[in-house]
Amino acid sequence: MINIIKSKDNDKIKYTKSLLKTKGRNKEKKFIIEGYRILTLALECDAKLEYVFINEDFEKKQDHKVLLEELENKNIKIYKTSNKIFSEMVDTENTQGVLAVLRYKERDLVNNINQDDKFVLILDRIQDPGNMGTIIRTADSAGVDAIILLKGCVDIYNPKVIRSTMGSIFDMNIIQTTQDEAVDFLKANNFDIVSSYLHTESYYNETIYDGKIALVIGNEANGINDELISKSDKLVKIPIYGNAESLNAAISAAILMYEIKKYLV
Repeated sequence: MINIIKSKDNDKIKYTKSLLKTKGRNKEKKFIIEGYRILTLALECDAKLEYVFINEDFEKKQDHKVLLEELENKNIKIYKTSNKIFSEMVDTENTQGVLAVLRYKERDLVNNINQDDKFVLILDRIQDPGNMGTIIRTADSAGVDAIILLKGCVDIYNPKVIRSTMGSIFDMNIIQTTQDEAVDFLKANNFDIVSSYLHTESYYNETIYDGKIALVIGNEANGINDELISKSDKLVKIPIYGNAESLNAAISAAILMYEIKKYLV
């Protein structure tokens, strides 16, 4: 059964709109996904869906009707509202007419990195939503076992991040923790911390990566913080053959992840 909501002042509408802001998401431990494709991916990954909103046009397509039937079979509540009200609950101009609200998956180091995990990615103050989403997606493709987010990273439940992950937000084991906790845990579990660093003589493709590896990618403008650099076991850089000062963080992460993965398969 689809519940019709006609008023923009409805509590469910107001609540959903509050999740567009980081403050609202952090308070409620919930976030919004928007679009047909990402919702189907969420269902495939058994994400924790709370409810779904559709606009007046969504039911016009047959595959959309099939999706709604699947949601109803899973006892997920569906709400329908006007196109105008719906547009106020999303941050895209060309909406596909469907959004879902999901619960956060809160993870810690001890219970989510196990003895078989060999490849971890640490992100230090990555702030651009597009970079963050692309890095998560690439880590998924490169077979990274877990992503550790340190303080200062962009909110991974930002709608722009979610879109950039192309569904990998549901697949990846993402842990938010402090730098000290991350370093202590990884050292205790025999991970070598490998940091991307411009001021080193060691090139990434001339380095041997054996054992367990925790790769660190730093802030777009300032790189990795000095304390984490000092605690790294290896520092590597990607050669710059032209005149650019550095590479984009997401591009650097992709190059390094795929190089390291060659040694871990």
